Amino acid sequence: MKPFLLLASRAEDAAAEDEYAAYLRYGGLEPPELQRIRLEAAPLPDLDLDSYSGVIVGGSPYTSSDPPEHKTPTQHRVERELSNLLDQLVARDFPFLGACYGVGTLGTHQGAVIDRTFGEPLGAADIQLTDAGLQDPVLSGVPRTFTAFTGHKEACTVLPAHAVLLAGSAACPVQMFRIRKNLYATQFHPELDAEGLCTRIDIYRHAGYFPPESAEQLMDDARQFTVTEPMNILKNFVARYASGT
Repeated sequence: MKPFLLLASRAEDAAAEDEYAAYLRYGGLEPPELQRIRLEAAPLPDLDLDSYSGVIVGGSPYTSSDPPEHKTPTQHRVERELSNLLDQLVARDFPFLGACYGVGTLGTHQGAVIDRTFGEPLGAADIQLTDAGLQDPVLSGVPRTFTAFTGHKEACTVLPAHAVLLAGSAACPVQMFRIRKNLYATQFHPELDAEGLCTRIDIYRHAGYFPPESAEQLMDDARQFTVTEPMNILKNFVARYASGT
């Protein structure tokens, strides 16, 4: 099959490697089936989308809604590159799954209001599918209510009229949406289990997501949850869009 493409932007090697391993594991993919480009490390090369089954954007320390003057030159470059790529992806209705940072990138590109109104602390959240979510093939087999891990400074406050809301929660009304037929974004992490979250808590304890002294308690809290349903979304996405060579 044609490989999927993971666009990553975590500068910390431990976080980047753990994220890549999680997408492999829960997507049911082998390394040759998931090509990765680390956007923070170098400019995005020219891509031949016909060489890929789909594009995945992982989480990121970047916050799309920050004032421009607070963003680094690297973040500005990454945002330009992703916006230019989304021009092509949306025009072609090309398979896309953006996790967490995907809401900021795809939402901003499509005219959503992205701000800090509905940020969530790191931890488990109860996610509810909408009626449209229950009918969406990428959510096939996922129960109406399930637990997922979240942790984000920004979120979508207002979706554009042409977007389809697929899931929400009490603390964050837009947890998943779709553009056209094949472009998806989740605010929660479909690749993240408890140990993966603990790894990120440890790595990002000084990144402003939570008071550093609360890291150990957050890790203890995360280990109280067995999170499995979000991974079915990743598995469904891969199964639906895997294409031949």
